[in-house]
Amino acid sequence: MGKTSKDKRDIYYRLAKEEGWRARSAFKLLQINEEHNIFNGVLRAVDLCAAPGSWSQVLTKKLRQNAENDDDVKIVAVDLQAMAALPGVKQIQGDITKISTANEIIKEFEGLKADLVVCDGAPDVTGLHDIDEYVQSQLLLAALNITTHVLKTGGVFVAKIFRGKDVTLVYSQLKLFFEFVTVSKPRSSRNSSIEAFVICQNYNPPPGYVPTMINPLLDHKYCDFNQLTGPNRFIVPFIACGDLSAYDSDTSYPLLLEGQTSYEYKEPVQGPIDPPYKDILEKTKSMQINNS
Repeated sequence: MGKTSKDKRDIYYRLAKEEGWRARSAFKLLQINEEHNIFNGVLRAVDLCAAPGSWSQVLTKKLRQNAENDDDVKIVAVDLQAMAALPGVKQIQGDITKISTANEIIKEFEGLKADLVVCDGAPDVTGLHDIDEYVQSQLLLAALNITTHVLKTGGVFVAKIFRGKDVTLVYSQLKLFFEFVTVSKPRSSRNSSIEAFVICQNYNPPPGYVPTMINPLLDHKYCDFNQLTGPNRFIVPFIACGDLSAYDSDTSYPLLLEGQTSYEYKEPVQGPIDPPYKDILEKTKSMQINNS
């Protein structure tokens, strides 16, 4: 690596090396905490997609400040790939889309739920923004699915997102489960990157909701949603596929919609304005008629 390479010139890269963080992303979590105080009173935390472990390092340092005894702090790091050991961090090499992984996390907490769940996971980007945003949103939903199993009521969830044209759907899905959903762009996140972070506070699932790992888009198969009952019948399809109950804006429909027997034309409430080019259009039209 040359002396003038991009990494060498990156201030956060250099600071991470100097301060002993495994990656520059540690500063993203530190700066999110400065703005939103997400570590307040937290003793149990889960780090999803944890490798190489910089966020677990931050959790270890910050959560120990909340406890009189270091043994009261419990941190579980989950990733598909192996990660170098960290003192005070229990590592689980597993898939966040599997219920067995959620059960193992709860087992480590001795039956209790986590106060905080963080996820800095991201796919290998292709450079095609639409594809990258879609895959990242599916990773976020997978993290949300497992979070509903392991996060206590009133807890906090922090995850990476890629901002795009459909990101408002992701916000709507998160707001089903959290009272406050905020988007943050830490200073250490490069301006050229489309990444940001959602800070979801006060976990409060809908009454009657049962945590489930169903996500047809991740499994590449579609299940019969009619087999679900109660709030799950509406929440699970919305989380998995978005709102499919309305009309498709790209489809043409007959004038007689379902349940109607006759079509009645109604004048628009607000008529169209008179554009400044209306006169010239009328004159052009009359000229064409006269010439014919």
